[in-house]
Amino acid sequence: MDKYLVTGGAGFIGSNLVESLVLQKNEVIVVDDLSMGKYSNISEFIDSGVTFYHKSITDFSFMQELLKKEKFNYIVLLGAVASVADSVARPLETHEINLEANLNIFETVRKFEIPVKKILFASSAAVYGNNPELPKKETSVIDPLTPYAVDKFASERYAISYGKLYGLPTVATRFFNVYGPKQNPESPYSGVLSIIHNCLLNDSKFTVFGDGEQTRDFTYVKDVIKALMLLLHDERALHDVYNVATGKWTTLNDDIHAFEKAMDKKIDVEYLPARTGDIKESYADITKLSLLGYHAEFSINEGLREYVESEDD
Repeated sequence: MDKYLVTGGAGFIGSNLVESLVLQKNEVIVVDDLSMGKYSNISEFIDSGVTFYHKSITDFSFMQELLKKEKFNYIVLLGAVASVADSVARPLETHEINLEANLNIFETVRKFEIPVKKILFASSAAVYGNNPELPKKETSVIDPLTPYAVDKFASERYAISYGKLYGLPTVATRFFNVYGPKQNPESPYSGVLSIIHNCLLNDSKFTVFGDGEQTRDFTYVKDVIKALMLLLHDERALHDVYNVATGKWTTLNDDIHAFEKAMDKKIDVEYLPARTGDIKESYADITKLSLLGYHAEFSINEGLREYVESEDD
């Protein structure tokens, strides 16, 4: 049995990871301030090897003591303010959460020589900005356009640099448009697919900014968890960053039709002018991750079908 720390473990991706870790009989400690996550996402696992701390990762002294006391085998850094708009409105506050809190963890592990098998930092495709190169490769030009993207890129570089300088076993990921169960459609941080799902459930109007032909690489959360487990346990994944996606693109219009098919229901769509700064096209090159043996199992149609079925249970 291994011991895992998952920051942001009550959130969307975090709680799906926690569920997978519990099913594999691991011990899991979750730190989450519940500003985005929900306790109900992990409450069923509290009696199955999960310990929950309702704390902010910006409580540096708490985090230091936790790391020194628990001696985690694996540390997964998912805790973040995942809203681009929030980072624009509150750059200093979100910087403390999205960068300084992660740096505190790296520094604590270094300073106190805490033995750990792997530290994984979750970054974002937002670091690529509006760079027109497609598909997005890990070597593509980085053009972070918001404080959120700047902090994500800086944290992933800290992860890699700390790893190389101080011998810490670190790795970073760049997520592309993750969707699936436990994604909160009411949240301002929510992905577009959970909002479409909510509109279909409630017979409400869905607003598309632009013509709906913007492309994205939507990745089902189970594929993301598979990638995380691979990167945590493959010794080749070290001091490097990996795109986590499907490597395929669909348009927003495609995704709307796929959701309608999965739910056997039509959605009322309103098209408005495109918003300034919105990225028109984005999809990933996942060659690097594929070389470790990864492949995405879920197409958009398969992923949406399972997503709908899981939410109906």
